[in-house]
Amino acid sequence: MTEVAAVLRVVIADDSYLVREGTRRLLEDSGRVEVVAAVADGEELLAAVRTTRPDVVITDIRMPPGHATEGIAAAHAIRAEFPRIGVVVLSQYSDADYAVELFAQGTAGLGYLLKAAVGDLDDLLRALVEVAKGGSVVDPGVVERLVDQRAVQAESPLRRLGPRELDVLREMAEGRTNAAIGAALHLSESTIEKHVNTIFNSLGLSEEPGTSRRVAAVLSYLRNMSMSPAQDRPGAPR
Repeated sequence: MTEVAAVLRVVIADDSYLVREGTRRLLEDSGRVEVVAAVADGEELLAAVRTTRPDVVITDIRMPPGHATEGIAAAHAIRAEFPRIGVVVLSQYSDADYAVELFAQGTAGLGYLLKAAVGDLDDLLRALVEVAKGGSVVDPGVVERLVDQRAVQAESPLRRLGPRELDVLREMAEGRTNAAIGAALHLSESTIEKHVNTIFNSLGLSEEPGTSRRVAAVLSYLRNMSMSPAQDRPGAPR
């Protein structure tokens, strides 16, 4: 993975001035981030990235002019033009479709976080460091809500996994190493490695360049949920 600077240079993109400046203040007060630009839309974001060449970009998922998925489009454009720049997309939506769209072209250097994560500085900084290194992050809130509803999917690939593998998958989604997962679940690292391999094998995930199998395991489930009928989705009205 890419070596990360002690102080990360970051560009922030959000059409809300208050969100931009609040995020700027939060990050800069940590002493671990220098915000080199704060912009309001996708075009300004691409221009700022080309000018400042940051380590990481933080972008809202919805921005002018269409307020659709401009942040995801910008993330793909940035990763294509500057593969060493990580991108974290912030969203208030835990809908699986958005995460699937973001990671459709690969997972390296990308993160999908719920906006609530901005309030937890340590989690946000950890995500920034991870994508700056070329890793991937999926908000555990997105995964948790879906994994807990796995039983509604008769054909869910997650049904091939046992309860312990599902516990490991949740921890994987938070970007934890095997050693950290073992500590969290009170299991040895070798046991965790066996569970991780079971997950990969059960979901048919092979090692591919530019793709994190850990994130791909999570996305396999997200894709399954995104194709389910709306009434079967977690949180859908009954």
